[in-house]
Amino acid sequence: MKNSDRETISKLEELPNIGKAMANDLRLIGIDNPRELIGKEAFDLYEELCSISGKKHDPCVIDVFMSVIHFM
Repeated sequence: MKNSDRETISKLEELPNIGKAMANDLRLIGIDNPRELIGKEAFDLYEELCSISGKKHDPCVIDVFMSVIHFM
């Protein structure tokens, strides 16, 4: 069961809606700790992910980024 207390979460995989693959995508764009999401913009993270990975990701990734930014 994932920990839902934003104050104690220390791993990306503990965030709601974040599994191993999405955690790896976040690490690819330089997000290693959930606290690093605070103040970020979902659309910027999405564009960075597409640029760094060299492929267009499903736009639902933006929703996931929005949800974890809001959570944090």
